[in-house]
Amino acid sequence: MATKNKEAIFESAKQGVLYAGNLIVGADPCQSAIVNTTPIDNSVIGKIDDASENHVNQAVTSARACFNNGTWKDKHPAERKKIMQAWSNLMKEHAEELAALDCIDAGKPISECINTDIPATLDTFDWYAEAIDKVFGKVAPTDNNVVSWIVKEPIGVVGAVLPWNFPAQMFAWKVAPALIMGNSVIVKPAELTSLSAYRMIELAYEAGVPQDALQMVCGRGEVVGAAIGKHMDIDMVSFTGSTEVGRLFLQYSAQSNLKEIVLECGGKSPQIVFEDAVIDENMINNILSAAFWNMSENCSCGSRLLVHSSKKQLLLEKLVAGLSDWKMGDPRQDNVALGPMIEQAHFEKVVRYLEITKSEGASLVAGGNIHIGMGSGWYIEPTIFDNVTADMTLFKEEIFGPILAVTTFDSDDEAIRLANDSSYGLAASFYTQNLKRALNVASQIQAGTVSINGFSEGDITTPFGGYKQSGFGGRDNGLEALEQYCQTKTIWTIS
Repeated sequence: MATKNKEAIFESAKQGVLYAGNLIVGADPCQSAIVNTTPIDNSVIGKIDDASENHVNQAVTSARACFNNGTWKDKHPAERKKIMQAWSNLMKEHAEELAALDCIDAGKPISECINTDIPATLDTFDWYAEAIDKVFGKVAPTDNNVVSWIVKEPIGVVGAVLPWNFPAQMFAWKVAPALIMGNSVIVKPAELTSLSAYRMIELAYEAGVPQDALQMVCGRGEVVGAAIGKHMDIDMVSFTGSTEVGRLFLQYSAQSNLKEIVLECGGKSPQIVFEDAVIDENMINNILSAAFWNMSENCSCGSRLLVHSSKKQLLLEKLVAGLSDWKMGDPRQDNVALGPMIEQAHFEKVVRYLEITKSEGASLVAGGNIHIGMGSGWYIEPTIFDNVTADMTLFKEEIFGPILAVTTFDSDDEAIRLANDSSYGLAASFYTQNLKRALNVASQIQAGTVSINGFSEGDITTPFGGYKQSGFGGRDNGLEALEQYCQTKTIWTIS
């Protein structure tokens, strides 16, 4: 199969021929389609299938049959490992193509897709492929006349419901660990960004993954997502997206078969700069990356900057100067760091937050401009507001757009209180040279990932998820992610 470079994908987008369809064994053809546009300039780039509840039912039937007959589950771990590694190698050959699909579909900067998102996607598949034959059960301590094994078995049929902000990477975070455990997986990509998932599954089949072990149902969340959540024969759902929709999946579980639900939802992550922190280029780059990476369409976005009052003026000056490196424009260009908002409705939501923040009395330090003459018109400059207080909307609500709120504090206790003053708890970062302070603050911050002297979400070896309304039921990444895709069984043998 010939690989396509990014120019070929961009040309296909101009012709409106890019397609993402259902990949369901023996399913009825889809009778309707959703017109797919790119947020770059709102032009039509192709279409995706608009599946129905019946398509979900057909996918589940195939997935359950595959699980029950052991087509994938009962393969020797070494064989599953070989297939997963072959799949990863195929994706490496098509890496630029996958990057271009995410760029054109989500409006993500191509340089970020090529240098960050797709490499991280491939690392995830490589890591879990290697883990297949290295995860063991346990033998419990018992009387001499008893042998007791504690074993991990695949949970069954898994629904993976993906977000639109990191299409390929979130696909890997859910599909790789679910598959290596022997489950049958049904993927529902976001209707705004289905292209890379479709292509990766095509490559999975080429590598030898059985088609009924990995299927894809395209379409709208209120139809396909809801059908997955309510289905009586799906054993668990892993969802990344808004807290609002996450609540719906808990309701769907209660209304159906009490399927297990794992949620990774919103965030309002603090970044804290203490008075002993060293304000240098590295810190500025990290703060701006945490705040504006991926157009701030990132649940771990460091959207609240808490600064010791003695450091604020110097830090603001450095941050404003650092914004010169954040070029906004057509994300297909290699030197662009910020693209458009994902769609019209989301753009309008972020613009409303700009207006609300100004009306509530915060001070505009930088940005705030909307470039309606650029492409789709959904381009918003990276924006910094100072004098944001804890009762303001910008401090409390997740924006998912490039707006950074700056709030001052005068003591460690105040900083910790402000950091935890949120219904979310996904990530946090802080800067200090004091080891005692570092250990104390890290232990008191209510967040799933806390980074010190830099911004990070960890890597594939470390679990990712949140406290409070940022998450529920499990974690992505690390060996910890495997727990949600399996059942724990005790086998008690009496001699």
